[in-house]
Amino acid sequence: MRSRISLNRFALVSLALLIAFLPGIANAQAIIKVNDTVNFKLGILLQGWADWNGQSNAVGETAGFQQNLFLRRARFFLGGQVAKDVTFFFMTDNPNLGKSTQTLTSGTTGVKAPGTGFIVQDAFVEWKIANEFAIQGGLILIPLCRNCNSSAASLVSMDYGTFSFQESAPTQSSVGRDTGFQAKGYFADDHLEYRAGVYSGFRAPGVKNSFRFTGRVQYDVFDVEKGQFYAGTYFGKKKILAIGGSYDAQNDYSAYAGDVFFDFPVGGGNGITAQADYIHYDGGNTFGFTAPTATKSPALYKQDDLFVEAGFFLGGPKIMPFVRYEQQKYSDDVNKTLNRTKYQGGLGFYPYGANFNIKAGFGRTDAPDNPNVASTNQYTIQVQVFYF
Repeated sequence: MRSRISLNRFALVSLALLIAFLPGIANAQAIIKVNDTVNFKLGILLQGWADWNGQSNAVGETAGFQQNLFLRRARFFLGGQVAKDVTFFFMTDNPNLGKSTQTLTSGTTGVKAPGTGFIVQDAFVEWKIANEFAIQGGLILIPLCRNCNSSAASLVSMDYGTFSFQESAPTQSSVGRDTGFQAKGYFADDHLEYRAGVYSGFRAPGVKNSFRFTGRVQYDVFDVEKGQFYAGTYFGKKKILAIGGSYDAQNDYSAYAGDVFFDFPVGGGNGITAQADYIHYDGGNTFGFTAPTATKSPALYKQDDLFVEAGFFLGGPKIMPFVRYEQQKYSDDVNKTLNRTKYQGGLGFYPYGANFNIKAGFGRTDAPDNPNVASTNQYTIQVQVFYF
């Protein structure tokens, strides 16, 4: 009897809360407005992939395709404001949900995994003290490059750059995210943006660990961009020429990067988008070792990585053909056989912009300095649903 009464009370309280929030929900769709300074916003991102990924066997010959139907991203967003000038952002993900674990390289066949696991992707609070200075704390994207900090929902090509997060595993980061504090602000009528932070970085057991430091500066020549995540494309709706530079360091490890982003209307609802990102990684004595140990993470050898992409949006049929080029080049002769060159071309159909679109792409990977490794091809179709 008591259990039934408790359930009834819970139902009544839930109904009362729903009625209280209905005006906010109705007026602002997915925004729940509590009062003038407190509100919450919900969102979702689903990216389904049909993927045929070429593989090589142990002697470098083409062994066939790893075929998958899976969710590349399954994300839930929660953001909002809890007090005047105090906001938060929280995002979860279950990446590669349903992707096969089979490995053709070793000649073995695995099974379909339920996913890599439910994870917290982003979780941080921001206190905006002034337009020139805001402080953030939590799990935050390291501001190493433009592509690294772009929204996954607005990428031009099929995914992020293959080498955009090379430092992630050695620094014990979560796909470019690290825990710490970051300052962020705007100057010169919002044309100049800076991001600078101190983060946890690599933590070795039983060792005195130093912190990780990262900084970035970006200048927008024409229209300005203000937000946590950069847009991958504006579909020609803004005039953007953004030039950025970044630096990342911990102990003897360092990385520096430079990037240029261009988005411009071409008339008739058309627009061109292009960007180039260059990153130099140097693991030094911190990560540039031969083999990991109990107090060392995976190696990060000195290398120069390049990511270039371009797309042309046609406003009439709402399609965007795109091309992409990537290069990974190691500095030492020992690792030059690991050098990779990647190409990709494809077409995106955007009937509802970023909210709903379909992309199809063809990619090729070459090993220019290793004649024993065969070139491989990849065919991918993506369907995206997004709202935030």
